[in-house]
Amino acid sequence: MGVPETAPETIPSSAGTLSSDALLAGQSDLPAAPAYGKASIGDVLSSAAAVLGAQAYTNVLKLPAAQRICVVLVDGLGKSLLKQRASHTPFLRGIMAADSGGEHPRTLHAAFPSTTATSLTALGTGAVPGQHGMVGYDVLDPRQDKVVNLLGNWDSGVDPLRWQPIPTVFEKLPSDVAATTVSLPKFADSAMTRAALRGSQFSGATSTHARVEQAVEALAATPKALVYLYWSELDKAGHHYGADSPQWERQLEELDAGMKRLAAAAPSDTLILLTADHGMVDIPRRDRIDYSEIPELVEGVRHTAGEPRMVHLYLEPEATPESRDRLMTAWLEHFRRKAWVLTREQAVAAGYFGTVTDSVANRIGDVLILARESVAFYDLRRVRLQAMDVVGQHGSITKAEREVPLLRIPVTAKKAKGKRR
Repeated sequence: MGVPETAPETIPSSAGTLSSDALLAGQSDLPAAPAYGKASIGDVLSSAAAVLGAQAYTNVLKLPAAQRICVVLVDGLGKSLLKQRASHTPFLRGIMAADSGGEHPRTLHAAFPSTTATSLTALGTGAVPGQHGMVGYDVLDPRQDKVVNLLGNWDSGVDPLRWQPIPTVFEKLPSDVAATTVSLPKFADSAMTRAALRGSQFSGATSTHARVEQAVEALAATPKALVYLYWSELDKAGHHYGADSPQWERQLEELDAGMKRLAAAAPSDTLILLTADHGMVDIPRRDRIDYSEIPELVEGVRHTAGEPRMVHLYLEPEATPESRDRLMTAWLEHFRRKAWVLTREQAVAAGYFGTVTDSVANRIGDVLILARESVAFYDLRRVRLQAMDVVGQHGSITKAEREVPLLRIPVTAKKAKGKRR
């Protein structure tokens, strides 16, 4: 099921099993690491907090002075998608055309892997994945020797505050700054919220219109405010229908209208920033591959985890460097032009996870499979067949998945509203 109809370019079989270093040298087109600490999703809230007086952070994005800041995170809005669908965003298109960016960058990098759990925690803490520990959609918990989900279905044996103990940006704000998270009600006390966004007042609303209204109310309620507004609908449409679908375009139009409403209603001294946690690529059904059907791709593998476009492979305890290299060679023989294959040590040395602490290192796979072309990898021994119905996907480090926008949206309100809570 799902094996490619035509065999991709392969490594010559006469080469035998190469060392992991030799295999890495043969993949010279690996992208550079995300721009952590310079222009990444993890620098947005921390730079905003610095503007508002938080001594623990530096305004590395060179954001302008402001007393009220609203950070809008649009799940799944890659910069390339925003540019390609500009005809559906008349309001944002006008901002992009008029805004030279000033000193702050207009393009940021998602964290790695380019998935919500990882990037959202980087946003919420200002820390790199190798420190905050959310290194995938689902990953190995070495303590339990089992794969655990880090987004919406947390394992009962995982404490979010122990798994991710770094204080959030909200927890380190000055006492005179009111922090508010505006999101879907179901996330009010979720494990993901406690891990990544604890320390703010939660305001829940189901519709996008109501979320915009609540963000405006939170901004207007106090002289100094940091508001985080989460926009989930675009990502959902992309997963179900693809980013190249009328449903996705309609959600993009709704986002454009929502940002216009926010700009018109927010207090006039508000700095509004729009960004995203990752981009998205559409994967044709023929390129959604059940790799568990190919024995040499799972030989010696104890656990599989991650995203279909960024797979963690965890080896058996008795694995040797030679058996690991055989596994890597097998993946490259099958998918040389479709994926990059790295060891944990190589990915860490490349800076993909930033600085990695000892407590986080073993959560990362021994071998990592990074999709480079339009392909997604599944282990149907572990996930349901319905998982292969997902069209729009992300997780890897391609430009479409890693590059996200940073837009400064001018407020069009006539004057600031000043009521206090």
